[in-house]
Amino acid sequence: MTMIALDRWYDYVKSRDRATLWDAIHPDAVFESPVVYTPQRGRDLVFKYLASAVKVLGRPGFAFVGEWRNDTGAVVEFEGEIDGIRINGVDMITVGEDGRITNFKVMVRPLKAMNLLHQLMGEQLMSHAGDSGAARP
Repeated sequence: MTMIALDRWYDYVKSRDRATLWDAIHPDAVFESPVVYTPQRGRDLVFKYLASAVKVLGRPGFAFVGEWRNDTGAVVEFEGEIDGIRINGVDMITVGEDGRITNFKVMVRPLKAMNLLHQLMGEQLMSHAGDSGAARP
């Protein structure tokens, strides 16, 4: 089941096909951000955060550089650069029995990179704050 969810995630990062991401997320999924204290619950919010993250990070030079899997999930390491700041992080992805993402936790380093992502993600999320139903593909 882990393979299905990860393949969908990788496909979305490459294609930006919103339906692919939507289908990869379980309706009761949870997103845990390195800068937001409260876990974001539900497919709509998880979709919005992941789609925004790909818009912010998915620039030339972004790459997945490592992956560790088990039966219920994976840790995927990524690297990139924005405005001369190197970003290194991991996505800790838990997958349910149906092959969909149930939990997506992100950790980022160094602090300078996390602060930049906090700013850019905030701007990206605010630009969609008034969208009704914007999370759906």
